[in-house]
Amino acid sequence: MDWIHERLADSLAAVLALSGPDEEAILANLELVEVSIVSDEAIAAVHGEFMDDPTPTDVITFHHGEILISVDTATREAPAHGHALEEELLLYILHGLLHLNGYDDLTPPARDRMHRRQEEILQQAVARG
Repeated sequence: MDWIHERLADSLAAVLALSGPDEEAILANLELVEVSIVSDEAIAAVHGEFMDDPTPTDVITFHHGEILISVDTATREAPAHGHALEEELLLYILHGLLHLNGYDDLTPPARDRMHRRQEEILQQAVARG
């Protein structure tokens, strides 16, 4: 977690510099963003309750500033993306922050734009060492 925390300050500045085009960008107005790393079981329960889909997912972002991340999903997906677990978790945090800053991933063009942004920011964070 120290590795992630060290990279979040610069990464947050990069996210804030990229206001999204599709939604209200609220990130700059939030006093606090809470990131919770949970199991697939826990995220599936939230996914079912709030999005009517009881399956696990990687990230759920609430517009009051809460980001839930599945460590189980990150553990499974990291090797497929060529990431260490810490990088995959940081990617999911960046994804949630971009949602809070006005990005959505509801259409293929919006998803592509958002994923490009999060990958660019992740690569910058990883390059910092």
